[in-house]
Amino acid sequence: MEEIHRRIPHRSPFLFVDRIVEINDEDATCELKIREDLDIFDGHYPNNPLFPGVLSCESVFQTGAIFLSQKIGEVALNNESVTPVLSRIRDARFKRMIKPGDLLEIRVFLQEQIGKFYNLRGEIRLKNKVATTVSFALALVEETPNS
Repeated sequence: MEEIHRRIPHRSPFLFVDRIVEINDEDATCELKIREDLDIFDGHYPNNPLFPGVLSCESVFQTGAIFLSQKIGEVALNNESVTPVLSRIRDARFKRMIKPGDLLEIRVFLQEQIGKFYNLRGEIRLKNKVATTVSFALALVEETPNS
């Protein structure tokens, strides 16, 4: 978990990556175990708990931020004034329901970089079958001090 915290600013209760499996020049793979005790299941849905699609997308976006932290290098990792921010979501598809207890394999692929914008494609696999796909863009945003 320390490695994840070092790479991205997300923290509990809005951290949806448990483990970094692999990062290389073209892609990154992470995992998330869907805990049965998540408060979200109290309302989504009490008699048929499903992990929300928007949160499965968020786990892909966070994996993308982890990938980007590797891509931009160690210097940027410690620069708290730069934050990877979601700037575009395209073509999200939900092919399988994600339930409490599931182990998700989350993978992102770099498609192209245009300036400070990184276009990526991501997928979640559940038991080696595609559950979610989404294309998205992350931007490196410099924080401005509050006045």
